[in-house]
Amino acid sequence: MPRPESTVASRVATQSSKAARRYAALVGIALCVATTAVTAQDQAPKRPSGWTDKQSVASRHFMVAAANPLAVAAGYRIIRQGGTAADAAVAVQLVLNIVEPQSSGIGGGAFMLYHEARRHKLTAYDGRETAPAAATPERFLDKDGNPLEFYAAVVGGKSVGVPGTLALLFETHRRHGKLPWKTLFEPAIALAENGFEVSPRLNTMVATEKYFVQPQIRSYFLDGGGKPLAVGTVRKNPAFAATLRKIAARGPASFYTGEVAQDIVDTVRSHPTNPGDLTLADLAGYKVKVREPVCGLYRSYNVCGMPLPSSGGLTILQMLGMLEPYDLHAMGPLTLWSVHFMSEAGRLAYADRGMYEADPDFYTPPTGLLDHDYLLERSQLIKTTGSMTRATPGTPPEVAPARKVAFGVHEALEFPSTSHISIVDREGNALAMTTTIEDSFGSRLMTKSGFLLNNELTDFSFAPTDSGKPVANRVEAGKRPRSSMAPTIVYDRTGRVFMVAGSPGGSAIINYVVKTLIGVIDWKLDPQAAIALPNIGSRNGPTELEKDT
Repeated sequence: MPRPESTVASRVATQSSKAARRYAALVGIALCVATTAVTAQDQAPKRPSGWTDKQSVASRHFMVAAANPLAVAAGYRIIRQGGTAADAAVAVQLVLNIVEPQSSGIGGGAFMLYHEARRHKLTAYDGRETAPAAATPERFLDKDGNPLEFYAAVVGGKSVGVPGTLALLFETHRRHGKLPWKTLFEPAIALAENGFEVSPRLNTMVATEKYFVQPQIRSYFLDGGGKPLAVGTVRKNPAFAATLRKIAARGPASFYTGEVAQDIVDTVRSHPTNPGDLTLADLAGYKVKVREPVCGLYRSYNVCGMPLPSSGGLTILQMLGMLEPYDLHAMGPLTLWSVHFMSEAGRLAYADRGMYEADPDFYTPPTGLLDHDYLLERSQLIKTTGSMTRATPGTPPEVAPARKVAFGVHEALEFPSTSHISIVDREGNALAMTTTIEDSFGSRLMTKSGFLLNNELTDFSFAPTDSGKPVANRVEAGKRPRSSMAPTIVYDRTGRVFMVAGSPGGSAIINYVVKTLIGVIDWKLDPQAAIALPNIGSRNGPTELEKDT
């Protein structure tokens, strides 16, 4: 299993030998501790003997964790000015849009959990993209009725959903922010106008990219000779700076209507071989959904995540529920048994995910997916004599009487772009936000307004039916595709925020977050050490082990 692509890499010695291995720093998975997981306890969790990776960062007042130091600095600046976590998230996301445009931005979508300290209330905000009104279940079938090859669907306008990130940021700022909206744009505008240095990561990703055809995207990421901009090259984006100034002055209406909206529509519909059908009405009609988080107990902790259409929260809670009967602490990190049990739980949870999880506004999932007895029954399918190799979906309570139609299984491809932001502010408000344009560089379409557009619609099932049964996550007009993004907030037994976590990584996000939660809760590692554990797990396929570890 590969590392999340936005991790920071270094070399450290393993516990048992001097062999070097890769690890993710705090800014990689973006697990934020601040005044919680480490400093809220009398004694910080210890590391295994001989552990030599970087130390966790601790703060008594506030913390910002993101995938780029310029984005972290922008969020830090906003909180120092008196801003809240919601204020800081706006600044962080807009800077990420500039310095790692291949991963997230206002041309994409996001999910956010927000813990409001004063009211001790957790809210889930759904800024996921939506399918255009013209979309049909056959959107990604060829003329013979067969599913398209993945990149034949991705590259071009047909994969672009209505972006939701900016609407989400505005809504959470309206509800939870303190500083003026326009103030939050200042760091990103300055960076877009003055330029940023191309990072080694961005240079490498451009160098391995095969689908830059659009002139706009080529002229931005490549030099005059058609080669990737060299590391350290100062890249300015005056078009994006102008777009940000409009949005800062007039709010999201200047994105979802007017010149920017027309630019989005023109970019989507003008692709020469794979044009889309997005309209101005689709953009103007976009709404953020405010939903109830999904929460469940694991050991003595209350683990909360995003509800559908994100599968992250439910699938993580299913895995933890299946693992709770077993003594993972005694198994220890990175043993045959801990890898086996976590992988088997992943197979079972991903099997349910493939059948039962989709946009709840279009499909009613079974209510018993987190039923204690159901998860206990599923956990008993884990054997010590070998792997089940591939799990079948279970039958959670109420699934039979609630359904007049049997649904088929769907396993959409999700590739490891994406970024994650974790923030705790001075007042104790906490925010976990996972944000994406789906695949690296999204649809490979860049607007004249200076940002990339998502390919989020390829998170739908390409095949609308399975063995004659409808697939819950099929394409439908106005629908939000299922996601694996998994922003997570964990509370301790006293109700205090204990951990704020999340990860990039496509459909492997769920396993990455589970590994980190178990590392901290069961193995008593500090957050840095838990993140640094090699990635393992199963997505109901092979058991995946991180390369070179």
